[in-house]
Amino acid sequence: MKIAIVKLSALGDIVHAMVVLQFIKKYNPQVLVDWIVDEDYKDLLENHPNINKVHTVKLKKAKQTKSLFLLINEVSKVRNFGTYDLVIDMQGLIKSALISRLISSKVTLGFDKKSIRESFASIFYNKTFNINYDTNVIERNFELIKFALKLKCRKDEIYNKLPFLFSNSKNIILNYSKVKKIIILVPGASHSSKRYPIEKFAEVTNLLDANYIVIWGNNEEKLLANKIKIISPSVTVCKKLSIIGLTSLISQANLVIGSDTGPTHISWALNIPSITLFGSTPGYRNTFITDTNKVIESSSKVNPFMIDKNDYSIADISTHEIVRTARALLL
Repeated sequence: MKIAIVKLSALGDIVHAMVVLQFIKKYNPQVLVDWIVDEDYKDLLENHPNINKVHTVKLKKAKQTKSLFLLINEVSKVRNFGTYDLVIDMQGLIKSALISRLISSKVTLGFDKKSIRESFASIFYNKTFNINYDTNVIERNFELIKFALKLKCRKDEIYNKLPFLFSNSKNIILNYSKVKKIIILVPGASHSSKRYPIEKFAEVTNLLDANYIVIWGNNEEKLLANKIKIISPSVTVCKKLSIIGLTSLISQANLVIGSDTGPTHISWALNIPSITLFGSTPGYRNTFITDTNKVIESSSKVNPFMIDKNDYSIADISTHEIVRTARALLL
């Protein structure tokens, strides 16, 4: 059986979807899996042993350049990806649903109109799956794949998952003394209300002795990282990393602290201890809590159906609570 999974973006969302690959392999090793992803994220997938082939589209570039020609060309080329027994849209957006429908297949499966925000997307599928939208995103992906392939896996198996991000080599080598733990700080996020204040990040570094590395992904986040270093000179601001470099760096850390964003979710994928900070987004939905992957949420009541980007309650999270949690994870 040959299937295609469509999950185009973004970094954290793709990570949350990739966990299903090991359960497909475990319970139906004869299934051949191809993956369709935006070109910016292909490195996250290309070295995965359970993926047969990665197909890319440049939808993000088409949006950034406002190129209608590129958009039409990228959407059109998916017809040449091959023929599949089943295409599974794990994203549930109109763009991913359209691409899923254009790929040649016997069955195109996705979430039904009650299970996604962009309900119009469901018209592109000839088979649908229902699950509450506010269900944990990792559980949603897990249950969709179980339904699609009739797998007999159980949800509690996720707690014992194997690390599932891979790279060709460790191109980041950390030479810190083993006397101190290595903690990665992630000050960036997709919008400002998801970001923990830099002053409080700096305070954490003063309350807990460790080797701190601050990572960033764009110029705005680099400014945040540098501001942390101005307040707390002992931290190291990392150079800009590729996805492979980021994965390599996080795999060598003892702890990752950050908001609801891709690098923090990568730590979960690698079974690296983490603390994910939530304010305007729902912790119960957007991460999977384990013995080593913890969540600290503000007291804000979050509606997962309508995120309030003016909710800056993440700033209310106490640095002392972060440090207490970190110490417990570093034992």
